[in-house]
Amino acid sequence: MTTSSQTQLRAVEVVQSARFSWRMPPKRKRGERSAKLNTEQEEPAAKPATKEPLTDDSPEDAAKETSLRSRKKPAAKSSGKETDKSKAAPGDKVLHSYWLMKSEPESRIENGVDVKFGIEDLKAQPEQTGCWDGVRNYQARNFMRDMKVGQLAFFYHSNCKEPGIAGLMKIVRDAYVDHTQFDKNDVHYDRSSKEDNPKWFMVDVQFVRMMERFIPLAELKKYHHEHKSKGGPLKHMALFTRARLSVQPLTKDEFDFVLSLEDKKPV
Repeated sequence: MTTSSQTQLRAVEVVQSARFSWRMPPKRKRGERSAKLNTEQEEPAAKPATKEPLTDDSPEDAAKETSLRSRKKPAAKSSGKETDKSKAAPGDKVLHSYWLMKSEPESRIENGVDVKFGIEDLKAQPEQTGCWDGVRNYQARNFMRDMKVGQLAFFYHSNCKEPGIAGLMKIVRDAYVDHTQFDKNDVHYDRSSKEDNPKWFMVDVQFVRMMERFIPLAELKKYHHEHKSKGGPLKHMALFTRARLSVQPLTKDEFDFVLSLEDKKPV
């Protein structure tokens, strides 16, 4: 082989070697590649970290952040109120221990029947005990179903010349089915009520005593207006806020205040 041919052959080998080294880059170790991939996958998640320097915000931005937090606080208070309301649900409702129950002491004929029943009539009953039948208002009925044996109630004379509180009685039997709703001859008969699904209930009450003095509605009304303007136990008394109910709950403060009127001169 001539010298020129050897020189050309070496040149070709050099070129081929260069091409081969370009086509075949050095292999990376698996660990290096996986580390690279992990870094590339984590980079997008790391970008939100740019929000980190909140302390670099301007005073205006800080004020906005404080404002947003303060706006969230009322929502928490609102949820608290909703929780409080859930406490008034039937399972957790406020239970009353004192009552005011209305009845008519003067004769009034309805469907040929005298519906009169005053405190003197209760006293005349055997053992001074009688059933409080004839209630046909759902809320009043529900109040009677809440009553417990031993609780006290004012006997209130209504629909008469001088309405007011005549005496005290006590509950001696928990609520049970009012039989008059099924009696076609009774003034309180209710054809829509069925014996297998009764609508109306009653309790038994027993006379305790007469009031030391009769407490008229007019006097109670004066105290109610006074307590509404200046504060006092009769401010929200059901006798004036739910006047049409024949059975009404009383708070202990209302009950005690009315009892205290026995020792005071009429106003």
